[in-house]
Amino acid sequence: MSTITEFSSRLALIDGFDLGLKERTGTYVLREQKITLIESGPSPSVSHVTKGLKELGIDLNEVEYIIVTHIHLDHAGGAGLLLSQCPNAKLVVHPKGARHMIDPSRLIAGAKAVYGEQFDQLFNPIVPVQEDLVIIKKDQETLKIGPNCELTFYDTPGHAAHHFSIYDPISNGIFTGDTLGVRYESLAKEGIHFVLPSTSPSQFNPDATKLSLKRIQALNVETIYFGHFSASHEPVKVYNQLSEFLEVFVSTGKEVFDQGGSYLDLQKRLLTTITEYLDELNVPRDHLVYEQLALDLEICSMGIIDYFTKQRKDFSSKL
Repeated sequence: MSTITEFSSRLALIDGFDLGLKERTGTYVLREQKITLIESGPSPSVSHVTKGLKELGIDLNEVEYIIVTHIHLDHAGGAGLLLSQCPNAKLVVHPKGARHMIDPSRLIAGAKAVYGEQFDQLFNPIVPVQEDLVIIKKDQETLKIGPNCELTFYDTPGHAAHHFSIYDPISNGIFTGDTLGVRYESLAKEGIHFVLPSTSPSQFNPDATKLSLKRIQALNVETIYFGHFSASHEPVKVYNQLSEFLEVFVSTGKEVFDQGGSYLDLQKRLLTTITEYLDELNVPRDHLVYEQLALDLEICSMGIIDYFTKQRKDFSSKL
């Protein structure tokens, strides 16, 4: 089972079937002089990635760079496993993420705290990356992958502190991981442009997200390539929807938190708000998108409640 989206002769997206769902998480393939992948996905997705590369006519020996936008396991958990099958490849990662790819023990512990008994099914195995295979890229550093293609890395925290986005000059596009949220392909295929913020634990920060959004806006890109999922060629819509729903997520989270509610209470509130929004667009309530929303809103609610819990602790410590 493999699905490939070809944006151009040099850029494709392989569906990794994360969580067993299509159009959830994917790996971008830049067919430049130096074959470059963006996002490995989790380990269970690696077999889909390698199959997709074969369908694209790319031998695993040809892959030279695997870039991860951040080190959350749904984006980078399979990097070590994928590198073991791409003998000439190196991993490109944010400065704050490198040590966790080399020693993933804290990553594993954090993911187990969030996903519990589902961890093994969703993420195993987590293979450590050899230190000599790791390339760190700091803010505004570049990586030349072709005669006319030099990727530029931009520090874009908000979803996570260990997050960068990658500007591609050829397509005038940017790979944003989770910084600009989640795009729902199942709705996009029906002409509905729908983007929600990704506010998962444990480093979500709304102010940093807004600053990263402004930074990306200033680049005047034509295309935004999402970690979840595929691309939007309407960046203004992305910025507007992300800003609108970020305010909704945070303000609703503050209300629930101040009332002593849990992340499950917040999840229900957000689902009601989004369902009403989608009702206005005539999206049926048995639509495939709700399968994805159920998980997304649970994890996002965890991150928002975690953010306000930390805010309260910080305030208390200063008294």
